[in-house]
Amino acid sequence: MIAEPVAHIRHDAAGVAWIDATKVKVIEVALDHVAHGWSAEKIHRQHPHLSLAQIHAALGHYYDHQAVFEGMMTEQLRRADALATATADSPLRRRLRAQGVLA
Repeated sequence: MIAEPVAHIRHDAAGVAWIDATKVKVIEVALDHVAHGWSAEKIHRQHPHLSLAQIHAALGHYYDHQAVFEGMMTEQLRRADALATATADSPLRRRLRAQGVLA
């Protein structure tokens, strides 16, 4: 993916961007911002283990590479939709429907 050095951001061997000294991917912070419309301050309230500097760095990295991240988000959504479709009529769901737990 993207490999230039950025404060608070590191890239693993696969090129995935992570917030330095955490187990949080940049895309996770970007998704909170995009999907929920959360500001950096709201993200900080939801994830107090991240500093505002780390969050701002992650959002800056997202905006610097927005097309790449949005492509990744679209692909993740496509995979999630495919999994949901594949499991829509699973044996567990059939049992839960029979018990009246699912509609």
